Amino acid sequence: MVAPAAGALGLYISIPFCRTKCTYCNFASGVYPAGEHERYVDRLIKDIAGAGNWAARMGVELPRRVDTVYLGGGTPSMLAPELLTRLFTAMRSEFDLEPEAEITVECAPGVLADETLGALLAAGVNRVSLGVQSFIDREAAVCGRLHNRAVVLADIMRLRAARICNLNVDLIAGLPGQTFTSWEESLMVMAALADAGVPHASVYMFEVDRDSRLGREVLSGGAHYHADLVPSDDAVAQMYGRAIEALGQGGLEQYEISNFCRPGFHSRHNLRYWQRRPYLGVGLDASSMLEADEDHRVLRSTTIDDLTAYLAGSEPVETTWLTREQQHEEAWFLGLRLNAGVDIAAVQHEFGAEMVKPALMAVARLVEAGLLVSDGKTVRLTAKGRLLSNDVFQEFLGLEVEVGLGSNGIRTKPGTL
Repeated sequence: MVAPAAGALGLYISIPFCRTKCTYCNFASGVYPAGEHERYVDRLIKDIAGAGNWAARMGVELPRRVDTVYLGGGTPSMLAPELLTRLFTAMRSEFDLEPEAEITVECAPGVLADETLGALLAAGVNRVSLGVQSFIDREAAVCGRLHNRAVVLADIMRLRAARICNLNVDLIAGLPGQTFTSWEESLMVMAALADAGVPHASVYMFEVDRDSRLGREVLSGGAHYHADLVPSDDAVAQMYGRAIEALGQGGLEQYEISNFCRPGFHSRHNLRYWQRRPYLGVGLDASSMLEADEDHRVLRSTTIDDLTAYLAGSEPVETTWLTREQQHEEAWFLGLRLNAGVDIAAVQHEFGAEMVKPALMAVARLVEAGLLVSDGKTVRLTAKGRLLSNDVFQEFLGLEVEVGLGSNGIRTKPGTL
């Protein structure tokens, strides 16, 4: 697994614009007038230029050297080519992008004009993540996706012809009307693409919450957006288990709860989140994690999620200094997301044996429950533990909660940690 370089920074740029708002989406994104695009990029460029001064005021380190860039959304490929060019020029003006930096852009199939692709190539983009979600046309359409399988396959061919071969495909288990048969078909298409050279896939579980239209409808017992056809938790868990098996057979080995790849094609940017490496988030509802100059302090901040307020100049709405205890908790529940697990000696070296001792007691309980496995050096989730990961992680938040087996912990927002 290729880890982000020490002393380097990751940049996350949020682009909230979409052609349509998918029913399952719980992100700060939506359909906005095209006239807002230029104003938004102007604000992004202003924030990028002011990042150094902001970091100095907050007393945190902001490395100039950048080895990962990620444009997420929303649909970044909706930006006009000239706006993308301006944005990357601003990044390179304020930061030193390494020649071998991983530069990822999220794209919706069918929303990648030739001129846009040319601008991405000129900007140095070398990785694209495609929000496919399902290779079954009717499932994609029900959720508001505007592409079909043929469009996806054509875009993959175009990207590979343009020599962007580091590709990720997103899939979601738990969409309305999804069956074991249709899920198997999507997995077989993904496995065939992996065999043909697509090196990365992400499998997310539809999350039932009030932040999406579909989630609210499910919670209220309604039938709008085909909410009555959402598979059960047990069915989704079985689909997830089958994804691990099928993608592994296709050469994509699981390395994180939701992520699978061929050797050497891990998402270096996302590894920053799970390995607690510094990153700067710019744009609507973007998060940052930066370290202080001294005393091992860590700052987490999140920008506002209202576009009108953001364009009006609002500062980050949430800024939190993590205590050493909170950092220790994160070391466990973020590290356990990775199949490699948590290195006990490394955690003890960073936080001290006394702070780690209660966590190891929690590990012992979870091993007995069959949710973790440990060889005395490394702690990892079991297959059962991945299905109940939220319960496992809760054990490391204050170390006061008993192990619970009642929820399907694998439900994960697409694109989050």
